[in-house]
Amino acid sequence: MFNFDENYSKLLDIAWKKFINSQEYDYSSIRPEILESWKRSRAFSVDPIHSKTTILTPEELNSRINSNLLLLNTARPYMEKLYSIVEGSSSYLLIADKDGYILDMIGDKDIIEKGKDTQLVIGANRSERYAGTNAIGTCLELKKPIQMWDGEHYVLPHKEFSCSSAPIFDSNNNLLGCLNITGSKAEIHTHTLGMVSSAADGITKELKIRKINQEIEMVSAQRNIIIETISTGLILLDEADNVIQINKNALSMLNFTYEDVIGKNLFDLISIDDPNDDGFHFSQEAYEFYNKDTDIYYKNSNLPPVKFNMSTNFVKDSRGLRTGTVIRLNEPKLIHKLVNKISGYQSSYTFDSIIGSSPAIRDMIDACNRVAKSSLNVLILGESGTGKELVAQSIHNASKYANGPFVAINCGALPKGLIESELFGYERGSFTGANKEGNPGKFELADGGTIFLDEVGDMPLDVQISLLRVLQTKEIIRIGGKYPRKVNVRIIAATNRDLETLIEAKTFREDLYYRLNVFSIQVPPLRDRKQDIIELANHFIDNFASSKGRNLRLSQEVSSLLIKYPWYGNVRELENAIERAVNITDEDEILFEHLPKSIQDYFITQERSGDEPQPGASIISQEQQLSQINSDYSLHTSSRNTIIACLMKTKGNVQSAAAMLGISRRTLYRKMEKYKINYQEYRN
Repeated sequence: MFNFDENYSKLLDIAWKKFINSQEYDYSSIRPEILESWKRSRAFSVDPIHSKTTILTPEELNSRINSNLLLLNTARPYMEKLYSIVEGSSSYLLIADKDGYILDMIGDKDIIEKGKDTQLVIGANRSERYAGTNAIGTCLELKKPIQMWDGEHYVLPHKEFSCSSAPIFDSNNNLLGCLNITGSKAEIHTHTLGMVSSAADGITKELKIRKINQEIEMVSAQRNIIIETISTGLILLDEADNVIQINKNALSMLNFTYEDVIGKNLFDLISIDDPNDDGFHFSQEAYEFYNKDTDIYYKNSNLPPVKFNMSTNFVKDSRGLRTGTVIRLNEPKLIHKLVNKISGYQSSYTFDSIIGSSPAIRDMIDACNRVAKSSLNVLILGESGTGKELVAQSIHNASKYANGPFVAINCGALPKGLIESELFGYERGSFTGANKEGNPGKFELADGGTIFLDEVGDMPLDVQISLLRVLQTKEIIRIGGKYPRKVNVRIIAATNRDLETLIEAKTFREDLYYRLNVFSIQVPPLRDRKQDIIELANHFIDNFASSKGRNLRLSQEVSSLLIKYPWYGNVRELENAIERAVNITDEDEILFEHLPKSIQDYFITQERSGDEPQPGASIISQEQQLSQINSDYSLHTSSRNTIIACLMKTKGNVQSAAAMLGISRRTLYRKMEKYKINYQEYRN
């Protein structure tokens, strides 16, 4: 763990001076990603003493800005929102493109002036190639968020700053640039990186939504072209049979003008086959695939009836409900059917994805199956790492909302100022820098499906009030909006916190709790479903090992230890432990030495305290091994030389060496730690 404190600053200063002078030194006190960036900076021949970079000419800058207008226009509202939070803290926000050129900034005047001394200005290039190790350049190089402080910077003048950067991607996950907050190194705060990352993620998601909207607009434009160029008459009706679109051919065939029909109920103007049918509408199933010669009679007109071959098709939503009708008069010679289903948020897990056969997990799945068939709000309770979102997705996919979107939002991950607009959206002009077209919120995006409110216990109180209103009315009002919008959304919330305790502390509304907790699901911790541990472990082994073309198994000892371990991090901790073991083992089975150090330390501590029995019999007979070594290899002394001799004899196999010494493998690990013996040195 690296702490941004005075001690770390001193270590950085020493290491940096050694590094720029190419001196031998133990650099383990430096974060690995920083050290690797220093190496790249040196390879680029960056001057570590003086701040130098390339700065665009006005013409080049304008060209860069024009090439990144979508990124800049999308990012600006987020920058202004973040700046409203950090204003007055000697900080400023910058946006850089994928090549590291700064294209926009906003911030406090004093720190902006100070930044000019290090060429931290619009048009400057902050890539590692020109500016060495810095948050912008290293973020772009690694394509992941990074916070950089003090002496971690490669160039001396940059060491006065603390910087946090997070990457921004387009809808195809191509790197577009990064968002950065820079301030004085004295103002370092670990939460700053989280704020920047959330904002950058918001920009990325908004860019994806904009891309989808562009595609929808393109589809609409294509539809208009098709409707007008098609060789026969075409009429589009809404679910109430009002005319929403009609082409010129249909107007000509029916002797109507555009003003005569648009927005009016078609069957207030005409009737089909029966001139006296005043109650006709297209909701009857018989007209879903209607196609025959038809007499059309005019109402309130002396015009004679006309005959056309009329075909109809219903337009349906994902629930199978009719939302409109397409009428074609005369079959056209050529019809282009436009199919471009734009998929949004999706879920992939079902109840079959939940591994385990313990009574606790079976009871939970039974409860989930029952509530999935209803529209009830669900509150999922459980510790971190138990798989609450997996449960939420499974409920969604087993419900009548399965064909709709599954929209997840982590209520604890968004800055307080952004969560309301993220949930409920905003109208255009609702705040400075807002998207001029407005923005839908997560509830609108989830319409017809499920919204998953993770970490709902971290939701601010003022947002809780708005959420309560949505639960009561099934309507949302965008920020800056006047009129409610109906939403058909199934709400599933989750938390690892005790909401009743939060209610007592007045940080969570009691009425919201009861609205959410119509049906609660308790996800059991892994320690309460021990019989599932080996099944889960084998499932993870299959997942991780199959991609490497390997067949692995758990050793008998490790199987026993996995069941005994308390798993405070639950399934997530077990998955991480297995993934690590699969990736470091060269054996056919996972042994004790392949487990994470935290798990090894737990059992070594247990053995020292006498709470945990030693592992069972070794795979090598003790008598056989004793006959192969000299009497100097005493069972009782287990001196340093004895241990080394056993390791040499077994070529570094800890299990065999422990058997030769007549002690448990964990005891041998403890002794190797005491005598500073590295068993890997004897493997060859």
